[in-house]
Amino acid sequence: MKVFSNCLKFALIVIPALVLGGGRQALTQVRPVRPAPPKARLRAAALLRLPGATQDGRADVVDSNSPVHWDSSGQLHVFTSAGHPYRSTGPDLFNLSRPVERVRVSTDLNFDGRRWLEATYRDDLGGLYGWYHNEPTNVCADRDELTAPRIGVMVSYNEGLDWGDLGLILDSPPGSLDCDTRNFYFAGGTGDFSVILDQEKKYFYFFISTYYGDVAEQGIAVARMAYEDRYDPRGKIRKWHNGKWEESGLGGRVTPIFPSAIDWERDDANSFWGPAIHYNTYLKEYVMLLNHAVNRYWAQEGIYISFSRDLGNPTGWSQPQRILEGGKFYPQVIGTGSGETDRLAGRVARFFVSGASRWEIVFETPDDQRRVPSRDF
Repeated sequence: MKVFSNCLKFALIVIPALVLGGGRQALTQVRPVRPAPPKARLRAAALLRLPGATQDGRADVVDSNSPVHWDSSGQLHVFTSAGHPYRSTGPDLFNLSRPVERVRVSTDLNFDGRRWLEATYRDDLGGLYGWYHNEPTNVCADRDELTAPRIGVMVSYNEGLDWGDLGLILDSPPGSLDCDTRNFYFAGGTGDFSVILDQEKKYFYFFISTYYGDVAEQGIAVARMAYEDRYDPRGKIRKWHNGKWEESGLGGRVTPIFPSAIDWERDDANSFWGPAIHYNTYLKEYVMLLNHAVNRYWAQEGIYISFSRDLGNPTGWSQPQRILEGGKFYPQVIGTGSGETDRLAGRVARFFVSGASRWEIVFETPDDQRRVPSRDF
C-alpha cells in the first residue's frame, strides 16, 4: 500500500502486542515441521537514509521497497519511489548521489495511475528488468479515494535512467473488486511485492500481497516465471494455487502462503503484507520481512521475519516471528558487502524501514544460538 493520504497518521499507529489478543494467534498457522529456524536480531547503528524524492516539504520520501543493483563498472544504483521511481548512484550504500534523478519511462498511451518500482534484476547482457506496483484511477465510480493495484514490468539498457514499459503481468481475477469495502485505500488488487531469482537461475519468484475477493485468497501469495521468459513476460507468469503452478498471472487465483486472519474489507482487518525477500549467504536460506496490519487504516502492529530453504516449496516458510514492535511500512534488508544488494546479504546487513536505517540486522544459525546467548525477538 502506497501512502499519499492525510490519514497517514492512522497508518503509522503502533499497536502494543497485548492489544492484539487473538489477532496474533489468528495469524499463526500450522507450518511444516523442520529443525529450529535461524533468528535475527537488531542492533543500533548510525542513521543511514536512502536518497528519495522531495514531496510536500519532506525530503527523502521512500514509499515502497527500494531495489538495488551493481553495474559492470562497480557502481551501485538504488531506486526509491514516491508515486514515480527515482535513481541515485555511488560507489557504495554510504555514498549515494543527491539529489535523486527522476527516471524516464516510455509507456503505452493506455497506462493509468502512478508507478512504484519495487524490484529489479540485471542480467549478464546488461538488461535491467524492473517490476512495478501500479495504482490505477477511477476504480470505483463513487469513491475516488479507492484504487486496486496491479503489477507490471519494464526494461532499461542504461542502468535504469530510461525504461521501456512491457505491460502488466499480475492482476486480480475479474469481478473480485469491492467498492463497498471498509478498507481505507484498496477495493482489492495485487501489489506491494518482492521479486527474487532462485539460486539455480531457473525461476523468478514473485511474492505478492493480495487484497481481493474471498478472504481465503488474501494475504501473501506467490507466483513464478521461467528465467528465459524475462524478455517477453506477458502471459508467462503462473500463480501457486492448491499446490500447483497453473493459475495465470493475469486474473488467476491464489492459495496464500500467509493468509489474512481477518478480511481486508473489514474495520478490524488483520493481515501480513508487503514482503521483502533476500538470499542470505551466511544462513544459506531465503529471508522474508513482512508488515503486519491490524485495521482498515493499515495500523502497523509490527515487522516480522520468516525463513525458507526452497522457493519452489511455498509451504516451507517458517512461522513469522516479530523482530520490531510497531514501526513504519516497507522493512527491507540491504547488504553492505561486495556485490550485496536488497536481494543478497550476509551475516550482518542494514535493516531499513521506509528508506531509513537505524539498525544493523544480525543473522544467527541454530548453532550460533547454542554457542552465544543473544537477545531474542
